[in-house]
Amino acid sequence: MIRRIVTVIEEVRWEGGAALDRPLHRVAVAAVISNPFANRRVDDLTELIETGEELGGMLAQQGAKLVDHVESYGKGAIVGMHGELEHAAALLHPRLGAPMRAAIGGGTAIIPSAKKRGGPGTTLDVPLHYKDAAFVRTHFDAMEVRLVDAPADDEIVVVCALTDGGRPHPRVGGLTKDEARGEDGLR
Repeated sequence: MIRRIVTVIEEVRWEGGAALDRPLHRVAVAAVISNPFANRRVDDLTELIETGEELGGMLAQQGAKLVDHVESYGKGAIVGMHGELEHAAALLHPRLGAPMRAAIGGGTAIIPSAKKRGGPGTTLDVPLHYKDAAFVRTHFDAMEVRLVDAPADDEIVVVCALTDGGRPHPRVGGLTKDEARGEDGLR
């Protein structure tokens, strides 16, 4: 059951003492859901795997409406204290990625993720990578998400984050978006 959905929108116009050529948009959409396995150990996590599949498309679709063209993405989860990290893994890894990619119109690179346990107000840094080539250094970034009232002990916060560009004013070298081939999801 979804208790609430929270959308965080950032529009970065200025960074490091200089204006950006165009604003950078970063969006995180988070769902606060009940954890059906709170306070109990179970081996079959199919219910959470299926929930992850449903949430991947829904959250990414909502986020994609707020970003002109998605260039980078990431996902994450915070499990309340009566849950376990494997509950986050069940939501994020087996099936969330395919519907997330479908909602944004593709993506060949791995969707980076972060997971942790914590209570209300726990901060999660959702890692971001370029969606078609994981080694595009200009897009190595993260977006911070924190909900003051979630997760409760028996809840999980699931997050999909999207951006329409890399870090502002990147200048540390490495593979750029324009150089990436995007054939294998790496380079």
